[in-house]
Amino acid sequence: MVRSSSSKWPPRLLRMPMVRRLMVVLAVVAVLWSFTFVNISLVFGQAQPRDSSIVKAEIIQLSEEYIKALAKENGDIVDGPYAGRFTAFDLKKTIAVLLESMLARINRLEIFVNNVTNGSLFSDNSSLSSFSALAASVHQDTAARQGLEGKKGRILSAEDLLQGKSEKCELTDEDKTQFPECPQKIEWMRKMWKSDPCYAGYGVDGSDCSIIMYLSEVEEFCPRRVWSGSENRTMVDTRVTYASVTLELQPLLNILVDPNERQGYAWIRLRISRMWHRWVDAASSLVAKYHLNNRPKQKILVHLGLLSKQSGWKFAEMQFKGGPLGELVQWSDLISTLYILGHEITVTSEVEQLVEILNHVPAAKTPCQSRKELPVHLIYTDIMGLIQFKKRLKAGYAKFSILLNILTSTNMKNGRQKMVQCCLYPHQLISYWGRIVIKRFQLLEFFVSHSPDNSFMGFVVDRVLNDSDTLNNKSNIAVVYGKNDYMWEGKKAYLDVIHSRLEVHGTVYEDPQQKLKHVPDYVINHGILTGVDLHKLLQKAKIFVGLGFPYEGPAPLEAIANGAVFLNPKFDPPHSSKNNKFFKGKPTQREIVSQHPYAETFIGEPYVYTININNTKEVAAIVDRILSNNKFSSFLPYEYTEEGMLQRMNVFIENQNFCSFQRNQVRWPPRQSVEIVFGEPGKSCKDACWVKGRICAPSYFPELNTKEMLGNHTDCQSMTHSANIYYPAFDTKSRACTTQDEPLLFSCVGGMDTLQRLCPCRDYIPGQTALCTSCQR
Repeated sequence: MVRSSSSKWPPRLLRMPMVRRLMVVLAVVAVLWSFTFVNISLVFGQAQPRDSSIVKAEIIQLSEEYIKALAKENGDIVDGPYAGRFTAFDLKKTIAVLLESMLARINRLEIFVNNVTNGSLFSDNSSLSSFSALAASVHQDTAARQGLEGKKGRILSAEDLLQGKSEKCELTDEDKTQFPECPQKIEWMRKMWKSDPCYAGYGVDGSDCSIIMYLSEVEEFCPRRVWSGSENRTMVDTRVTYASVTLELQPLLNILVDPNERQGYAWIRLRISRMWHRWVDAASSLVAKYHLNNRPKQKILVHLGLLSKQSGWKFAEMQFKGGPLGELVQWSDLISTLYILGHEITVTSEVEQLVEILNHVPAAKTPCQSRKELPVHLIYTDIMGLIQFKKRLKAGYAKFSILLNILTSTNMKNGRQKMVQCCLYPHQLISYWGRIVIKRFQLLEFFVSHSPDNSFMGFVVDRVLNDSDTLNNKSNIAVVYGKNDYMWEGKKAYLDVIHSRLEVHGTVYEDPQQKLKHVPDYVINHGILTGVDLHKLLQKAKIFVGLGFPYEGPAPLEAIANGAVFLNPKFDPPHSSKNNKFFKGKPTQREIVSQHPYAETFIGEPYVYTININNTKEVAAIVDRILSNNKFSSFLPYEYTEEGMLQRMNVFIENQNFCSFQRNQVRWPPRQSVEIVFGEPGKSCKDACWVKGRICAPSYFPELNTKEMLGNHTDCQSMTHSANIYYPAFDTKSRACTTQDEPLLFSCVGGMDTLQRLCPCRDYIPGQTALCTSCQR
């Protein structure tokens, strides 16, 4: 039986793919139309329509959650149309612009929907008024958007972004003034952005816009507003772990585990353990005086490069054999301070340990200066440790450099030598010590008298005397400050005068295989004493005798704290790199006028007598004067106590910021503590401030470095600029005002006979010279 063709038509038609698709589409449309009809019915049937503000709030909330999730997932992607690693433009910004457009459209539709639901649209007159209102809304929105674009000047619409337009990335004159390093960084990036793939990884494609975005968001050399608008905010993780004061000793000793058989931490552990009860008392006292809550807990790496085998300095081997202990004193006190303040510390002393840590740091050897992936917030090291960091990190050193705090007892000149291809100093201060570029205050000094350009970290003076101890049991003895034989050379006539009046004792290291050559026979030598035994000897002594070297050690302060009077040798002419081998090769112009300038300036008589030790008559007169008074009392400046150091370092950690490259960023110390001083001709800013009873505050030099500031204090006949440590200043001979051309060379020290320097000077807390009166919260 043959079926007719007409009976096959419908099934055959249904089997055609196109027809089946059409049927599916029609079915979907029918469902959607039904759903829409029902919704419209519900809308018209509701007594009160849903407020559009609720809809807007929901859109905003969902959009914020999405953008936050996107930012968290892509934390290393920089804002900007070239920044997305897998997108042609910045998705976060595009969403924000689209969201703004959506909200504007909702505002316009609100009027229309309200009019519809109220039935007003069906009236001719109301229809005209509603459309007029809608047109007015559109006009207002357009005007507002144009005004916003006119104000920001660089915000693009969603349509612009979708069409591939990019924002204008240009630096204004104000930008260049506020971020002086930005233009030269842009020039460098134009030529070198292909030198490492990490730049492309952050979205740099060679265009000025991508370069400026990178330099603002990642390295922070440029202002963000030049491309992202003044309302830009970078998302940060607001979860903060807070530090709390820690007083348990054993966990600290567990951190100080020697990496090898040399036992480099042995002396440090002994000092910390012996003094721990005083640290506990000091911390308790400080907590009672100040609020130490809500302090962010810092991850701190402490690297003692001087103890490493690679240093060749043999500090570990000589710590109990007469080797230098001043540096170990400083390190032990710093470690105690950081631990007690509640920060998370890691201590290393060998290059192998340092390399192990750096191996776990993503892209540690790349030049890109993003610090998100770094495992630490602060690094404390010394000159040798700095060299080891640079050698291992190479191009990646830049991102770590602003985290560095460098301990030095050699007073490396201001720490700011720009050793790239040449030296910027007029006297060619190029040396092994100076080949680094760091900011002021990143050098931590032993004494506040060194230079205000650097930070005074100091140390704690160890002592045996308690409040209940008396000083009436002094013996007729003098203890000589000099634990190595060479320090006594040429001092016999000086010591003979003292020996004629007092019994002379020494603590000189004596090699069993070599006899002492320069120590007089009448000296009672105790050899190298432990801390407790040394302080007991100082407690009995009436006079502590300086020989002129070592410079600025802790021992004179320890002697004064134990009731001994310090004889401080005077230098005429002053010792400096020009006439003393100790300072040769070190980039410093400092001149010291005595063995211990701090004791001379900040303590003085009757605890310190600064004398010419080559004048035996003067020596005899001073010794007789001390003995005739027969009054001996203990004195210790607050800044060299445990509590003083805890207070000072806590303020430094909370307030010092080396990561900002903006000229007029929020400065520390606070502005209200600073006064501008126009110095006398020939005086350094350090001396000009001291005459006014103040301390030079170098962080404020950029604010003084203008024609207007100089003109407020003198009549400038002409204006010049120079890269030298003496400026800004006024030349009394040429009547010219000169501004500083190199920000790295702002300095409190240095003076010329014809120059009057313009100086920022701050006040200070008596006994806590490193802090201003408003620095401690």
